[in-house]
Amino acid sequence: MSVKKILKVKRLSEDSIIPSYANPGDAGMDLYSVENVEITPGEIKLVRTGISIELHPGFEAQIRPRSGWALKQGITVLNSPGTIDEGFRGEVKIILINHGNETVFIFKRDRIAQIVINKVESVKVEEIEELSETERGSGGFGSSGK
Repeated sequence: MSVKKILKVKRLSEDSIIPSYANPGDAGMDLYSVENVEITPGEIKLVRTGISIELHPGFEAQIRPRSGWALKQGITVLNSPGTIDEGFRGEVKIILINHGNETVFIFKRDRIAQIVINKVESVKVEEIEELSETERGSGGFGSSGK
């Protein structure tokens, strides 16, 4: 049985909406805008959610695009997935870009992105002279074919 963690959320505005899952079993919770924003083609905007969060130690939050906005309007999260570290307590803001051909209007209370909570493993970094060999080696960027 998995233990559910609690995501602590602070409203920073009376217009703030607490993140929520649209359906049981969903990986991401919807995040909402607390402002009206116009994004012209090719433009990047920082959109406020009006919330701040507190994560459990050893967890991160990833900000991801909403697939419907990406497909229909060309709106996506620019640094996808954006990472919120456990120690951050500022307002959650979403970097959106309009890859479409038309201006998109985001209104207060619109769902603009998703937030997914993930466990993070910390590692100790060790500098070495050589890496172990593998069949793939240093091949990348299409080295395995189409």
